[in-house]
Amino acid sequence: MKLQENLTKEDKKMLRSVFWRSWTMNASRTGATQYHAVGVIYTLLPVINRFYKTKSEQAEAVVRHTTWFNATMHINNFIMGLVASMEKRNSEDDTFDASSITAVKASLMGPISGIGDSFFWGILRVIAAGIGISIANTGSIMGAIVFLLLYNIPAFLIHYYALYSGYSVGANFIQRMYESGGMKILTKSSSMLGLMMMGSMTASNVKFKTILEVSVKGSDQVMKIQDYLNQLFIGIVPLTVTFLAFWLLRKKVNVNIVMLGIMVLGILLGLLGIC
Repeated sequence: MKLQENLTKEDKKMLRSVFWRSWTMNASRTGATQYHAVGVIYTLLPVINRFYKTKSEQAEAVVRHTTWFNATMHINNFIMGLVASMEKRNSEDDTFDASSITAVKASLMGPISGIGDSFFWGILRVIAAGIGISIANTGSIMGAIVFLLLYNIPAFLIHYYALYSGYSVGANFIQRMYESGGMKILTKSSSMLGLMMMGSMTASNVKFKTILEVSVKGSDQVMKIQDYLNQLFIGIVPLTVTFLAFWLLRKKVNVNIVMLGIMVLGILLGLLGIC
């Protein structure tokens, strides 16, 4: 309750609305470039509508949050609270760097998810499931009920207080970051982190392995094309496909068309026995 002592009545009303809206955040998935963005915008609408008075300012804030976002449910509300505080500061200070809001979101996704995934999926859910299963083995329906209570009560409380924590510490956090020059560093590092994430995702998720073989005349040996591609540059085809997709997106080609084209290409190469 101490987190709410310095909040005004309007702040509390706004954060309550953000809290209930935030449960829908992970329900929206709108493609590779706007993952969960619709849910984030819906969650932050009470903040945007309160602090920005003109339609142009509100539209600018909405567009700012159309970027990719993904963090562990329940604890990701800390980021929403912090962002809400930064949006308030941005509406009051003309010298505030609005790009830092997106930078903070991007830089905190990894650390927040690291903590959240470990606790919620690796500890809380396992403990709750273990207790629930042991009770269910006796034939009691209480096993399922106990599991749901042991998991959801802590999750609900953390989801609630994470939002207020982020909003309450936001003002001091922003001031310290600006005074120390850390905001510029954070903005730069978040850009680097984004590039590293894209590179890691490309290496992990874009796969290509051809089964083409070329017979050597006068010999029983065959040349495997994939071996020569690996000698030339491991992952050269996936990298080329990624660069091509990125180039098409830069040319304003619809992301759905790019995804459909890659799917059709994969099916054709599979039917032709190339990969």
